[in-house]
Amino acid sequence: MDFRFAQPWLLLLLLALPLIWAWQQLAGSASVRYAPARIFEKGVSLRRSLIPAVQKTFVYAASTTLLLGLARPQAGVVSAEFRTSGIDIMILLDVSRSMLAEDYQIGGERASRIEVVKQVTEKFIENRPNDRIGVIAFAGRPFLVSPLTLDHNWLLANLSRLQIGLTEDGTAIGSALVSGANRLRDLKAKSRVIILLTDGDNNAGKVPPFTAAEAAAGIGIRIYTIGAGTNGLVPFPETDRFGNKFYTEEYMPFQEDACRMIAKIGHGEFFRAADTRSMQEIFASIDRLEKTETQVQHVQNYQDLFPWFVTVGLTLIGVSTILGETIWRRIP
Repeated sequence: MDFRFAQPWLLLLLLALPLIWAWQQLAGSASVRYAPARIFEKGVSLRRSLIPAVQKTFVYAASTTLLLGLARPQAGVVSAEFRTSGIDIMILLDVSRSMLAEDYQIGGERASRIEVVKQVTEKFIENRPNDRIGVIAFAGRPFLVSPLTLDHNWLLANLSRLQIGLTEDGTAIGSALVSGANRLRDLKAKSRVIILLTDGDNNAGKVPPFTAAEAAAGIGIRIYTIGAGTNGLVPFPETDRFGNKFYTEEYMPFQEDACRMIAKIGHGEFFRAADTRSMQEIFASIDRLEKTETQVQHVQNYQDLFPWFVTVGLTLIGVSTILGETIWRRIP
């Protein structure tokens, strides 16, 4: 609820009230005392001393209320209607076992690929509050983390719970592209985008990645691909039977040519993210490439409170007049 005065400059008239009060105090008032009045002086002295003060309070309160009414007080609601940018984005995240490889760093400490990917993806989502964004995770098969939504708090909560091992291992890139395209297929957004992030080559699923990319491009979906991790030997965490963590070096090849071709088919771009900084820069680049202006429409709905203030002011004047002519009437 918002409150305002439509004509606030009229509030300057309130400054006249203390000036009038001060002038009355300085000028004083003359009165004629009759001898018979001494008979009642003790009984009515207190009453007579209070009545003028109360009468003046009524008059000043009424004047203040009427002057506030002249300034047109209004109460209402101010809201802003955001028109979304018209971009729908599905993010496809590889959660295969190889994403546990710790060839990234966060704060100078080793970090797994999945940790860095989740962190950078969260920042990307936070920077696009007016886009509908969804997330599909995939390994041996894709599964939905969040449908397209503007409720990014709910989306980020689901993303934070994402873990490796939620489905059978493997890298089904083609199936993930099909799943993402199906989520965007029947929408009338100004722009529809898939961001594919993977660290390996396609080795699972029934749909070839190039076929899936062609199908997505055929219905107007742009595809950006991001290759995560280094190519070759990488430190991989293992746990012995006593629960102690140790590292081995595993060879993890990356099919860069395939990811480049998927991006080319999808009329997008391919990025290589070999470290944490490059991953951040890549998402920043995609953020700039897919920016559009967002229109904001301010809606104001105010109701005039002028009648209420005038009614209160006139009521105070009326009550003061009636009391002044009846129980407050002074006897000479």
